[in-house]
Amino acid sequence: MTTPASRLPGPERSPGFLLWRVTLAWQRAMRAALAPHDLTHVQFVLLTTTWWLTRSGEPPTQRQLAEQAGTDTMMTSQVVRKLAERGLLDRADDPADARAKRLEVTPAGLDLVAKALKDVEAADASFFADVGDGFVDSLAKLSP
Repeated sequence: MTTPASRLPGPERSPGFLLWRVTLAWQRAMRAALAPHDLTHVQFVLLTTTWWLTRSGEPPTQRQLAEQAGTDTMMTSQVVRKLAERGLLDRADDPADARAKRLEVTPAGLDLVAKALKDVEAADASFFADVGDGFVDSLAKLSP
């Protein structure tokens, strides 16, 4: 029987394991911040990313939304449909491409983004209060 070998003394110094643990803790904080708004984290991300993309020009397509958010296109489509059913997003055919859907945040969606974003940003600030300014730069280096 072969004994596994590791260059690290234990999980407390493993970057991947630490990232796993931090991610789980951060996700719990996000779920708690979003629960009063009846949003899952992925719903919040897609709704808010649609709003961000719309601010910089014409309404994005679902594909553009998925690319910006880093989400799977099929999952994005399913979540966008649910957000549209709730009246938070409008989906319209793209006049230039019949296969594409353009997305716009509805007034109800904008109201929800404003409230949820405030709570998510407060939860982020609290969660990351003990890390230095260079932390975000380090995260950005790891982001695809």
